[in-house]
Amino acid sequence: MPLIQSTLSKSSETFRKNGSDMLALVGRMREIEQRTRDRSARSKERFEARKQLLPRERVALLLDPGAPFIELSTLAGWCCDTPNEDETAPGGGIIAGIGVVSGVRCMVNASDSGIAAGALQPYGLDKQLRVQEIALENRLPYIQLVESAGANLMAYRVEDFVRGGSMFRNLARLSAAGLPVVTVTHGSSTAGGAYQTGLSDYIVMVRGRTRAFLAGPPLLKAATGEVATEEQLGGAEMHTSVSGVGDYLAEDDRDAIGIARKIVADLGWERVDDAVPLEWNEPLSSPEELVGVVPSDHRRPLDMREVIARLVDGSDFLEIGANYGSATLCGHAHIKGQAIGIITNNGPLDPAGANKATHFIQLCCQSGTPLLYLNNTTGFMVGRAYEEAGMIKHGSKMIQAVTNATVPQITIYCGASYGAGNYGMCGRGFHPRFCFSWPNARTAVMGADQAAGTMEIVARAAAERRGASVSESDLAEQRKRITDLFSGQMSAFYTSARLLDDGVIDPRDTREILAEVLDICLRGDRRAVRPLQFSVARP
Repeated sequence: MPLIQSTLSKSSETFRKNGSDMLALVGRMREIEQRTRDRSARSKERFEARKQLLPRERVALLLDPGAPFIELSTLAGWCCDTPNEDETAPGGGIIAGIGVVSGVRCMVNASDSGIAAGALQPYGLDKQLRVQEIALENRLPYIQLVESAGANLMAYRVEDFVRGGSMFRNLARLSAAGLPVVTVTHGSSTAGGAYQTGLSDYIVMVRGRTRAFLAGPPLLKAATGEVATEEQLGGAEMHTSVSGVGDYLAEDDRDAIGIARKIVADLGWERVDDAVPLEWNEPLSSPEELVGVVPSDHRRPLDMREVIARLVDGSDFLEIGANYGSATLCGHAHIKGQAIGIITNNGPLDPAGANKATHFIQLCCQSGTPLLYLNNTTGFMVGRAYEEAGMIKHGSKMIQAVTNATVPQITIYCGASYGAGNYGMCGRGFHPRFCFSWPNARTAVMGADQAAGTMEIVARAAAERRGASVSESDLAEQRKRITDLFSGQMSAFYTSARLLDDGVIDPRDTREILAEVLDICLRGDRRAVRPLQFSVARP
């Protein structure tokens, strides 16, 4: 296969500037993530007084030491709890990700009960539904570490209550699909949240700490006049000896997690180390250099071969149709020995590029090769010549191919993802198996300047039809308002906060993450008995 020889100068001012800008964004992301962890850790004294572990301590004890853990949607709800960027603590009240437990790769979903007693935070429900979707699609055992005050009643919305039923439906679907649901109920699991425990296949409860009931003592007394303690209504001892809701009685958090690990070990599930080791060569250009490859200004050109060269084995990339629709790159490569088809952009998608991409998607489906979309496009080409060349038809065929692809599709937002280009490049709305963003990514129907310019042309034309004069000051104010509106919603931080991806990642981690999710997708497909149709679209 042809090798991509990088032509970038790592000593150039451009490379250094790109790297400085990207590292600043990565640093900002890590600072935000750490703020949430620190806020949860403030509860340490209270947890220790109850002889409990903090939520992240529980997760760390559950996971195999040294094994990869892909934490998902760490920015969920960013600036939705408070508009102050220096105070927001995102994550949705949940610690979720894919990790290895007793040698088995599992989806882990833990209540972050160090913050607001584990009540769901903004976009926490969306995060719950998304991690369940990933577990279903990739056929992963599902582990819950539950200690939650449930919904935040101070921020009650009826639509969240109604949509919340999907969370319980999905637990039933996981079990029906043969995917074990293992739950450790560390503390409260009350009212509707009791079904988070009740709908599990294996339930571990902690003596003196578990509380699982449909109505707590205050509500019970108000509704029926009956007086009972929390322990009598829903304690671990009662549920494991009287009601039969609980299967295992643990003495404390450590014991409970040890039982959960033993349950997973005894499932007889495929282990991560069961696979035949693959051989591969490292890229000729280091993935560490990715921070300096991508310009911080999306208007500056970028040859995405420089990105591919730092992601794929040996920097080997067999490009198809290199001289046809050349702004759209398609080709075969390997990531840690696993075959992958790559589609990316060196500019807008034109009719030839869309036609080539459609053909390439069909080839990958024929050979069973997963697809990777590296988004870096301002959209489909516009103009009279492109309309006459059938841009709508060729773009539609590409979108048809993406929609109906029969292989796993993975999307990385590397730069701009504008307009229908987002659709053609398997944006979030097209349900890729996994979707991650680099911190510099921008997603929008169009650029802010283009939106403002379009509306200015419309306003001038409307005034001309009326025979009225145009107020330049009003137009300037409109331009600023539209530019601010678009610019404020483009960033990866904003879109990730709203679960429009599965998380923002450091570009330097991309190769490792891709290798993991490729293995997850391929193993999941081998375990699949029938295709799963799943949607968590907002009403």
